[in-house]
Order: sequence, then structure tokens, then C-alpha cells
Amino acid sequence: MGSGSSEPQPAVGRADRSRIALRRGLGGDAPVVAVGAHDAMGARLIEASGFDAVWVSGFGVSAMAHALPDLNLTTMTEVLAMSRTVAGTTDLPVVVDCDNGFGSYSNVVRTIVEFERAGVAAVCIEDNLFPKRNSLYAGAARRELVDPDEQARRLRAAKAAQDSPHFVLVARVEALIAGHGVDAAIERATSYAEAGADAILIHSKDRTLTEITEFLDAWARTAVDVPLVAVPTLFPDFTADELRAKGFAMVIFANQLMRASVRAMEETLATLRDEGKPSAVDPHIAPVDHIFDLVHTQETIAAEEGDEPT
Repeated sequence: MGSGSSEPQPAVGRADRSRIALRRGLGGDAPVVAVGAHDAMGARLIEASGFDAVWVSGFGVSAMAHALPDLNLTTMTEVLAMSRTVAGTTDLPVVVDCDNGFGSYSNVVRTIVEFERAGVAAVCIEDNLFPKRNSLYAGAARRELVDPDEQARRLRAAKAAQDSPHFVLVARVEALIAGHGVDAAIERATSYAEAGADAILIHSKDRTLTEITEFLDAWARTAVDVPLVAVPTLFPDFTADELRAKGFAMVIFANQLMRASVRAMEETLATLRDEGKPSAVDPHIAPVDHIFDLVHTQETIAAEEGDEPT
């Protein structure tokens, strides 16, 4: 073949386009802002509101889809089904909270394979031992972490199992949540990055960001060049831009939509119970026509009936 010719390049599919967009965003100057969704409608609203990515929240899927505590009670299949639905609903990159990979070494590897096939842009795997304890839970709970060498081994195998070079693996470090301190967090984050993690999510309950700042200062002294991810649920007064200035490439508003949904449903149910008529809540809820618009009812009927789009 002559030097002027080249083999045709395969077209980049929809899933890889979202993965490439996520990687580009993680390397940009502005923060990638993701919002947590527990269903497809949430994902559609997140996209319409102009955010950068969708976070499929493990807490959200567990609580809202199954009314279960976030303690590894939802299965990989259940989270996978919702993630596939969400990924099919939005063009935004979808990042899935896969807890601790739903088990041990082989479960983590299978998690990568199955979620990549589902078309999501990224998964997040944490180092909580199975069964996990939700990081936000303030009550008494035993918190145990996977040995850092073992977690690095799992992440390395997971990266080796992925097919697309664009798929993103986020490694979540729970050392600060478990009270192990900044040095342990740095050790784990460095080890996970060296194992191939594409980003590091560092979690903390410190509302003042003192602990996070100590981590960031220590991280800056390492030679590791891997983007950092923040979930500021427990330090909610910091904006995404402020967190970007501190060194975070991605900021996840993880559970606000879930909490808003619960509050709205409780208030609506109370009014219906007390007033006994639907009109009492009509001023406070979305019109039916708005729901029709969100799910593209008119366009779907027109296609069914063979009408040309206008």
C-alpha cells in the first residue's frame, strides 16, 4: 500500500464519545460537574439543566429504586440495569457508583466488563470491605477497608479487562472516612493510581476541608499526575469552582436530587391526605403536559403515525 493511503478508521461509537468527553473534561481548566441520578428522568433533567455528567448513585439506586439501605444489598445486576437505562437516556458521560465492585477480586473484574458493555463512561470502585457501610452514615458502624495491596491488585486486573481505551476507572479512597489519616490516604491513592486508576476520589467528613487540604498538599508533593474527584456532600458550602481551584478536576453533587424527590413526595402526600383532592397540589407539582414533553410524547406519536418532523 502506498504511503499516501491509509486504512479507514472505525467510527467512534456513542459510548466512546461520552468517554472521550469525560477524559477531556478531567484534563481541562473548568471542573467537570456531575449530578447524581437514581433513574432515567433524573438523568434527562440533569442534561437539560446544563451539567457535564451524570452520576448513577449507588445510594440513590438502593434507596429510591429498592427502598433498601446502602449496605451492598443491591446486586450488580440491579445497578447495571439502571445504569444501562440511564446511559441510553442521555448523551452526557455516565459515571456509575459501583461501591466496592460488588464483592472480591473476580467481582471487581466482572463489574468493569459488564458496565463497559452497558455503555457508561466510567465506574467508581471504593476500597470499603464487602459489605460496605455508607460513608455518610453518622451512626455506629464498623468500617473496614480492603488491604491496599489487594485493592491495587483488583484495580490493575480491572483495567486489564476493559476493552475500550477510553473507559474511565475512578478509584475511591475511604481512608479518611475510616479514620486512618492523611498518610494512609496518600499511600492508597498513590498505589491505586500506579495500578492504573484514571482518577482518584478522595472522601472526607471534614466540613472545614482541613483534612482534605492536608491531603491535597501531600498529593501535590507526589509525582502522580492523576485527576482528583470530590463529593462535597459533607462540605457543601464550597462551590465547584472553589474545589477546582483547590485541585479537584471533577465535583459530584451526589444525592441532592434523591433528597429533593423524597421531600417533594412527602409534602405532596401530606397535602393529598389532608385536603383530599388533587387540585390542592396542582400548583406545586409539574403539569402533566410537562411530563409528556420530557418523555418526547409528541415526537413519538408523530413517528408512529408517519408524520414528517417539523
